[in-house]
Amino acid sequence: MDVLQKEKKLKKLEEELNRLDDEKSIENIKQTIEAYKEKSMSNLTSWDRVLLARHQARPSASDYIENVFDEFIELHGDRGFEDDTAIIGGIAMLNGIPLTVIAHKKGRSTAENIACNFGMAHPEGYRKALRLMKQAEKFNRPIVTFIDTPGAYPGLGAEARGQGEAIARNLYEMSDIGVPIIAVVIGEGGSGGALAIGMGNQVFMLENSIYSILSPEGYASILWKDASKAKEAAEVMKLTSYDLEELDIIDGIIKEPLGGAHHQPEAVFDIMRQTLEVSLRRYHQMSHYEIKTERYAKYRNIGFFQRFNYDNLKGVMK
Repeated sequence: MDVLQKEKKLKKLEEELNRLDDEKSIENIKQTIEAYKEKSMSNLTSWDRVLLARHQARPSASDYIENVFDEFIELHGDRGFEDDTAIIGGIAMLNGIPLTVIAHKKGRSTAENIACNFGMAHPEGYRKALRLMKQAEKFNRPIVTFIDTPGAYPGLGAEARGQGEAIARNLYEMSDIGVPIIAVVIGEGGSGGALAIGMGNQVFMLENSIYSILSPEGYASILWKDASKAKEAAEVMKLTSYDLEELDIIDGIIKEPLGGAHHQPEAVFDIMRQTLEVSLRRYHQMSHYEIKTERYAKYRNIGFFQRFNYDNLKGVMK
């Protein structure tokens, strides 16, 4: 039984609670619900976390922007082709401090999903993001990014307009941005589409988010030629927040209520706000050079050659 099936059972218990009017029976059902939550929602598999990261009711980037920041003014366009709705960005205020916020936007309803291309940005979306990052550096505003995408859009038009170059350009330019970048994976963190706004001085993940080179379905299709083995793929991909914290890829995990962020979004908004405040505070007295150097060192210390000795690989590399 996966987490979505457990959630359905939980809803049935809550519906039963709403039908009762006897105080003793209500109390018994409440205790049953809490016990069930504690038992079934606390030990989640990697596949459970994939399902929660994709949950339709999960708070989106727009929800975080609206509830975490005091003000937000959206800015549009890449000044080259068009405004990509899969990327939302602009100027926000957090406790009187101006920030630049950039995020993937998936949408909530089917119509919004289609309008936002399910959070899969075209190259103009990443160019818009880079334009806003450069603007943030010019006016000395810290940058906060919210990552939630299956990946960059792989369509013919996107490739023709330079999708790969746009992602690579962002990675190149972000490595030298002189203001702090705080990146938070709030849902799916898929491939280069996530990395293109994810090269932060600090990178956090919500507890039930995922961050990986591709989807479990894609991984299973490539490795086993069978997309139906996505559940098994999720277990070996090391894509959960706990896996990536253990590998020192991310800097911390933002806890969620039992069953996922959609059960108590207000609590998650509060924790997110506190996390950003604490993270940004450490950069108040740092110079642009120190901020860039910290980011450079972070990414130099992540990777293949940190964990494996090159000499030991000579026998298997051709």
